[in-house]
Amino acid sequence: MTDHADPHDVRAFFAARAADWDDRFPDDAPAYAAAIAEVGLHSGDRVLDAGCGTGRALPALREAVGSRGTVLGADLTPEMLRAAVGAGRDRSAGLVLADVTRLPLRDACLDAVFGAGLISHLPDAADGLTELARTVRPGGRLALFHPVGRAALAARKGRALTPDDLRAEPNLRPLLAGSGWDLVRYVDEDSRYLALAVRRG
Repeated sequence: MTDHADPHDVRAFFAARAADWDDRFPDDAPAYAAAIAEVGLHSGDRVLDAGCGTGRALPALREAVGSRGTVLGADLTPEMLRAAVGAGRDRSAGLVLADVTRLPLRDACLDAVFGAGLISHLPDAADGLTELARTVRPGGRLALFHPVGRAALAARKGRALTPDDLRAEPNLRPLLAGSGWDLVRYVDEDSRYLALAVRRG
C-alpha cells in the first residue's frame, strides 16, 4: 500500500487477507501490549483503535482502561471485523464498521486513539489525522504504531526507504502539527515504530 491509498483498494487488500491475517503475524501481541502501555491510558478512559483490523490491540486496550473504560474498534473492512469476532476480541470492545476519516463519533469524546499501521492506508493523511483530532479531547493522545520499524518493514517488502515517507519524523512532525497534534515521542527501531502525539487545546 502507498502513502495515499484509495479506500476501495484498502478494503479489497485487507478483505483478501483477513482470514489468515493473525496467522501471518503470530508473535506481535507483546509489541502491541508494550506500545499500549506507553500511551498513558487510565482506568475509565475512552479509547479508539482506528483501523483495528482483526482487533489485535483490543485486549490490551481493554486491560489498560479497565471495566469502567470504553474501547471501540473501527475498521473499513467487514471481513477484518468478522475475523475479530471470530477471535473473540469483540468481548474487549465495541466494533464499528466505519471509515476512520469520517467517524460516527462526537467531538472530543475520546481520551486516546491507537492506530497500528494506519497512516499508510489513509487516502489523505492530513484529513485523516484531523478527523482523529476532532474526536479526541484537548490533552488526549494519539499513538501511531507498527510492530516493525520503517527500515525493517521496507526490507521485508523489498523496498528502499524514501525521503517522502510520511512516517519519517521530519515529515510526520509537521503533518501532525497541521492536524491538531504535537509529536511528543518518536521511536523507529527494527523491532517497533511508535509515534506519540498530544491533542492541542
